[in-house]
Amino acid sequence: MSSSNFLIMRHELLLTAVALIILIAEIFSDPKKKHSIISFTLILFGVITAAGFLPSPEGSMFGGMYNSTAGKLLMKNILNVGVLIILIQSADWLRKDENADKIHEYFILLISTVIGMNFMISSGHFLMFYIGLELATIPIAALAAYDRYKNQSAEAGIKLIMISAFSSGILLYGLSMIYGTTGTLYFNEVADLFQNNNLQVLGFIFFFTGMAFKLSIVPFHLWTADVYEGAPINVTSYLSVISKGAAAFIFIIILFTVFPVITETWQKAIYVTAILTMTIGNLFAIRQQNLKRFLAFSSISQAGYLLLGFIGGNQLGMASVIYYILVYIFSNLGAFGVVLVISNATNKENINDYNGLYQTNPGLSLIMTLALFSLAGIPPVAGFFGKFFLFAAAAEKGFYILVLIAVLNTIISLYYYLLIVKAMFLTRSETPIEKVNSGFYTKLGLGLCVAGIFVIGFASILFEIIRNISYGI
Repeated sequence: MSSSNFLIMRHELLLTAVALIILIAEIFSDPKKKHSIISFTLILFGVITAAGFLPSPEGSMFGGMYNSTAGKLLMKNILNVGVLIILIQSADWLRKDENADKIHEYFILLISTVIGMNFMISSGHFLMFYIGLELATIPIAALAAYDRYKNQSAEAGIKLIMISAFSSGILLYGLSMIYGTTGTLYFNEVADLFQNNNLQVLGFIFFFTGMAFKLSIVPFHLWTADVYEGAPINVTSYLSVISKGAAAFIFIIILFTVFPVITETWQKAIYVTAILTMTIGNLFAIRQQNLKRFLAFSSISQAGYLLLGFIGGNQLGMASVIYYILVYIFSNLGAFGVVLVISNATNKENINDYNGLYQTNPGLSLIMTLALFSLAGIPPVAGFFGKFFLFAAAAEKGFYILVLIAVLNTIISLYYYLLIVKAMFLTRSETPIEKVNSGFYTKLGLGLCVAGIFVIGFASILFEIIRNISYGI
């Protein structure tokens, strides 16, 4: 492999090297000093995250099965930033006694999923896409069952692996129909040979259904709340943000580049599923008391908003999806970060437990409020601009009724997000959660989320940069 090939596959090779280094450290490290691997891994991952932003050549490998462009590199860098924040937020949780013997496993599994997502994003062939998808999925199921002494965690892992197998089977069945009618699995060749006949459209519907499971799009969302509730909180945040972000990235790439011939067909499917996903996600979120289930239905509704960028079928839609996922990473990880801190200290995860939280933990209350406001799309934080660009992408193509429904759903979401704000600031409690003392890494992770929510919102030039780069996808 030449140096130019190394640069083309820089992200995947560096992540693989990190996973191998952690594996070697597991073999030779002192069992009494296993906590030292946490800081070492965070520094190492921080370095490769920064290295991802260095200039890199574009090109293809493996006969065009793997492609690297500026737009795809941007997507990988966004995911790396999110993973870095999750790793930072996980540090104090990994230091707990029950996790001391499986710290290395956590890092290796997490990095393995990121490698799979990177291959998936860079795929130019459906076989490479599927290999990346499975490499990204199987370790996540192990992470969901990470708390092996908790029945809920084991149940979450089983449910996730079963639903993943089912959705992958549906997706593969659709790809087999596409292959049978076109005779190829290369993205560019499928796009040229796709003739919009009934069998090809049926194959696309199966493919769309399989991807809808990965994105938790209604009516393929029923697994989400149970898995999110049972998995460890930091794994739940990973599923909600990184896994969903990677699926959205490759899905929109495939829709725009492989299936432009049937744009009207998949726009109709997205139109219906976007309305259902936004509305059902919001209505069910109102009923939740457990914060992980609450944020699960919140993430379902966010997937509905995300589809507004898909339906445009244009470059503005592509850029708005990338930008929104970047905003969503900081906003959602801010909310999950607060839930993780409080759960680690008190094992409390219900909304009622947050009554009077501001009395004892004003800092955490303010961070949670800021994150929820961003998720709701309240100006001037980043979430407002993210939703604005998504709505603009749909409106540009004339989907005004869909945009109106999205605005109404935003109002509904504001109501249930304010329920948590009300509990923290207005509802009095004689026994509020005691003062939580956060460690350095926890403060760093939450600080990065707050900075991201403000900086991304006010740096309007960032969207233009993303828009220009996305032309190369």
